[in-house]
Amino acid sequence: MKKIIVFFLPILLLASCVDSLDDYNVDQKRPSVVPAVTLFSNALKGLADTLTIPNVNVNNYRLYTQQWATTTYLDEPRYNVTARNIPETFWRGIYKGVISDLNESRRIINEDQLLAAPSKQVQLAQIEVVEVLAWSVLVNTFGDIPYTEALNPENPLPKYDDAKTVYYSLLDRLNAAVPNLKSGGTPFSNGDLLYEGDVNKWFKFGNSLKLKLAMIIADSDPAKAKTLVAEAAANVFTSNADNAAFPYINTPPNYNPIAQNLNPLYTSRQDYVAASTIINPMNELNDPRRPAYFTEVDKKFVGGQYGFLNTYSAFSHPSDLIISPDLEGIVLDYPEVEFLLAEAVERGFIAGSAAEHYNKAVTSSVIYWTSKLEGATAASTAAAAAAYLAQPKVAYATAATNWKEKIGFQKWLALYNRGWEAWVEWRRLDYPKLLPPSGGNINPATPLFIPVRMIYPINEQTLNGANREAAAAAIGGDLTTTKLWWDKF
Repeated sequence: MKKIIVFFLPILLLASCVDSLDDYNVDQKRPSVVPAVTLFSNALKGLADTLTIPNVNVNNYRLYTQQWATTTYLDEPRYNVTARNIPETFWRGIYKGVISDLNESRRIINEDQLLAAPSKQVQLAQIEVVEVLAWSVLVNTFGDIPYTEALNPENPLPKYDDAKTVYYSLLDRLNAAVPNLKSGGTPFSNGDLLYEGDVNKWFKFGNSLKLKLAMIIADSDPAKAKTLVAEAAANVFTSNADNAAFPYINTPPNYNPIAQNLNPLYTSRQDYVAASTIINPMNELNDPRRPAYFTEVDKKFVGGQYGFLNTYSAFSHPSDLIISPDLEGIVLDYPEVEFLLAEAVERGFIAGSAAEHYNKAVTSSVIYWTSKLEGATAASTAAAAAAYLAQPKVAYATAATNWKEKIGFQKWLALYNRGWEAWVEWRRLDYPKLLPPSGGNINPATPLFIPVRMIYPINEQTLNGANREAAAAAIGGDLTTTKLWWDKF
């Protein structure tokens, strides 16, 4: 009898700890309730991944801006966007991988009755800043998009909203959110993978994003742009220490997606070389960023022919730094902000010296990249930046005949490895003067044109056909040659 009691006692004790057998069916590795901060973190990674990844099925903007050329495929540098699911993957990466998580994070915070009001304000403001950025990526890629009816499970056929209306809504949302970053509450901290809860840097980030979004409409609505720029300019990034950068780490799955696609530790693929379009002018200027950007071939930087196949071993390719798994993923940075301020001065939006902001932009870009090279010191990187700026073709007074060309060209160089952002700025400033591939086996009867817009996902034609068709008609055709509403020149 004692043996029987001893046998059954642990079972009785175990059973007394649970209310029902259902308690045994909880998968501890798949929680049914996710904290708001976890969703926020995941959205940050989703945004960084989508903007950073070089996979030809997702993000080909380094090709469109002629930073890279290909060794294996010609569809992408020749602008075939239907051979793969490129539009769909990019679209889904933002809607599902970013905005959906942010919306759920917002819902959880709003329903949390124990969270103090000031803390709710600041955390919701953090979410709003990131979500505005995510929406701006969509609207500045596709034009009209599902917005007011998007992500509603009860409405599988959302209408497409007018792109300009969406954009102005985003500006209003950002204006409302940024002051709340200073509410005095407790922000996301451990899960804040950009700034670890530093609300002062979030405040700068929000204002820097406001500056960026305002300058995008500078040609289409200069009065509104001027007002917004003037409001934001005093509170933007002031050094590289303010950069909004996602901190990738050395181990999968949280490594930089460039490493996943290019680093020989993780893949045998050799799909890309640097394009001569960018290497040749950098060689001419003896640009000190080249060792950080590219590998050498026989102690030289050699670019491949853009739009044609290139032998991998014969040309420079993305550097070991660029393909390192822990290279941070830049979302918005200080050099970009200083270029925007230089442009704002030239447009008469703010007072100041365009040359001074331009010099800060170029200097901070050179220092950021050269400081990552082996043996770099603060003195050596500063000296490299000064020598580079001293050249007549770089110095603001003599670099080119107009400010758009000066700023556009140097900004293009500084936005290396940030293909999507470089594509936006190239469309907006129209510099540098990039040409599509021609000659060789390209049929002159059907010349190529660099995309100024991404077409809608193909599956939208079947899943949401009527609304997609209406949107295509509203913007002038679902084509890569259809300019967005703010792209005036």
